[in-house]
Amino acid sequence: MQKEFFQYQAQTTKFAAGFEVEKAEGSYIYGTDGRKYLDFVAGVSANTLGHSHPKIVSAIKEQADKYLHVMVYGEYAQEMPVKICQLLAAATPEPLEVTYLVNSGAEAIDGSLKLAKRYTGREEIISFKNSYHGNTHGALSVSGNEYHKREFRPLLPLVNFIEFNSEKDLEKITEKTACVILETIQGAAGFLVPESNYLKKLKSRCEEVGALLILDEIQPGFGRTGKLFAFQHYGIVPDILVMGKGMGGGVPVGAFMSSRKIMETLSHSPKLGHITTFGGNPLIAAASYATLKEVLDSGLMNEVDEKEQLFRKLLVHPKIKNINGRGLMLAVNLGSPEYTLDVAKRCMEKGLIVFWQLYRNEYLRISPPLTINKSEIEEGCKIILETLGED
Repeated sequence: MQKEFFQYQAQTTKFAAGFEVEKAEGSYIYGTDGRKYLDFVAGVSANTLGHSHPKIVSAIKEQADKYLHVMVYGEYAQEMPVKICQLLAAATPEPLEVTYLVNSGAEAIDGSLKLAKRYTGREEIISFKNSYHGNTHGALSVSGNEYHKREFRPLLPLVNFIEFNSEKDLEKITEKTACVILETIQGAAGFLVPESNYLKKLKSRCEEVGALLILDEIQPGFGRTGKLFAFQHYGIVPDILVMGKGMGGGVPVGAFMSSRKIMETLSHSPKLGHITTFGGNPLIAAASYATLKEVLDSGLMNEVDEKEQLFRKLLVHPKIKNINGRGLMLAVNLGSPEYTLDVAKRCMEKGLIVFWQLYRNEYLRISPPLTINKSEIEEGCKIILETLGED
């Protein structure tokens, strides 16, 4: 299978592992080599409840027996898309109340940018240096790493960038600004968290000049930080909330959410301000509803802080410079990209899946399922420490 993988499937790097997967269950992925691998990555924060969670699998099977795609988004009333939107409205603070379901986090970013421009009638977008929002043209335009953008220019015009956690840069948000978009926790930059009430100051500035605040919760959303969404730690509510990845528990999905007043501007002048064929697909919505219901009802979010502290307690070693992040999205600084990639490779050989951060390859990514237990955390950390001790 590996030969055919490299021959027929488009590659995104020159060094893909080509790991051959047999099955996946709980916190483990099983290879065709007969070995099992503890997963500290969760499909890059996508498998919120681990692999093949029975409630998600059951929801998918039940919906598949009823019907699959029947109409483009927004035309027919279908049970599972309605239920996931209704549950999101109940689980988030006002004025968030209406959800637009799409196919991916990147599409949700694009939709949110269009919504902000349409609602405000303004053109300027402000984003952040070292931000990452996806790889569609719109999402790439507001991502803040030039190395990943320069070969694809021209991108969206009138996008300006400021420094994350810089209070002084807030002055650059003006009456010309349609929206400010940022990750609540900067992902590709190494899981950087907001400091010194930064989000409250940012929200205040947006309100002062009439700009909308878009929060990208594609990675930290759905319980990964101990709250359903990370912004709930910081005493603010965005005008537009973007989600994806862990929302589906392992299936492709995205969404953006706002007040009814803001969202309804996509329905007229012009009509079909955003349109998607497969957004709100009932199979995907069933999986998303099962995921959200379990996150809300299981008590898993109450365990996140304790699990974070266990990781921080165990991962102490002279080669570990620092650990960024919050909850179960942690970035372990090993000093250099080359060393981090080598450690990840050797951990895989020992049966542990870890990864690296997109922009800051010196950081080892740890983003396991919320369902990971104490003994599995101890098992994986032991492998990391053993690997670091070999040098």
